[in-house]
Amino acid sequence: MIIKGGKVFTDNFRFEETDVFIEDGKFVADESYVTDKTVIDATGLIVIPGLIDVHTHGAFGHDFCDGDVEGLKQIAAYQRRCGITRFCPTSMTVSVENIKTAFETAGKLRDNGKEYAEIIGINMEGPFIEKSKKGAQNEEYVRTPDYDLFKALNEAAGNLIKLITVAPDVEGAMEFIQKAYGEVNISIGHTMADYDTAAKAFEAGANHVTHLYNAMPPFTHRAPGVIGAARDCKHCFAELIADGFHIHPSVIRATFEMFGDDRIVLVSDSIMATGMEDGEYSLGGLTTYAKDGVVTLADGTLAGSSTNLFECMKRAISFGISPESAVKAATANPAKSIGVFDNYGSITPGKAADVLLLSEDFDLIKVV
Repeated sequence: MIIKGGKVFTDNFRFEETDVFIEDGKFVADESYVTDKTVIDATGLIVIPGLIDVHTHGAFGHDFCDGDVEGLKQIAAYQRRCGITRFCPTSMTVSVENIKTAFETAGKLRDNGKEYAEIIGINMEGPFIEKSKKGAQNEEYVRTPDYDLFKALNEAAGNLIKLITVAPDVEGAMEFIQKAYGEVNISIGHTMADYDTAAKAFEAGANHVTHLYNAMPPFTHRAPGVIGAARDCKHCFAELIADGFHIHPSVIRATFEMFGDDRIVLVSDSIMATGMEDGEYSLGGLTTYAKDGVVTLADGTLAGSSTNLFECMKRAISFGISPESAVKAATANPAKSIGVFDNYGSITPGKAADVLLLSEDFDLIKVV
């Protein structure tokens, strides 16, 4: 297959008018490697890699923690229709049995056909969090970090866990980070950690922050907290939910400038209300209410988002983030943050040929 005449987001993270060559599901260097000469005319269109969402709980009326294969298929199909070609279904703070069932379900859905986004890992967001910053997590199931439990759950998942959230200020957290370092990407989140504690966690091996700004102390001039420590840790990736509700557009702009566009990972944090009408839904067993794009618990606590990653990317651009930076933060950076950039995240020969064709206004035209 040859995609001709488009404005391509190349692997040097710039838009260039060039052609894209695909053979046997992989990008190749030039036409000499292509046996299927089918041509897609992309004249006047933008060509970017498929998006990668490393933090999404559900969509289209289904929750990953339901542990239901058919429901997870519906989530994966919705993701692909929206231009998210690879994703990490994300668990909540629920019972261990519930988490195990959900993880086993993810293992059953891998490589399930081209109509679905591919599961390239699992994001284990709970239950190793700090109760006062639980957000929309269920306090009943919060527990101290447990390396043996992580190992058992990862085995049940077929070693799919790519990312795990840990509050570094709780008992046993530092020991957990030191043991798990090298086996999984460790994300700091749902925490009251101060700057020094967070910095110590990054030094011990943590390399990621779960939805920066949300469920952690604010960034202030005398107490920079997790946010300041993450900024100073050059190997740390930071998630941003750019739905316009979790973080003010001015802060989104400031964060891209503060961190640079190499380390920002746009995520949706989407829940089952995503792609659905306003109404009452569930998140990890808790009742949520979706109205006018905002999802909350009964007490008003934000409870994930009802926006998919493609829309978050578009909104970031509308907030003043350059298209180059926004696309990078939704493709290459997520892949790098979970260690799969060798195979996904850019239009590079040898990588999986996930391609989106967009209008000049960044509306999705086609998923290849």
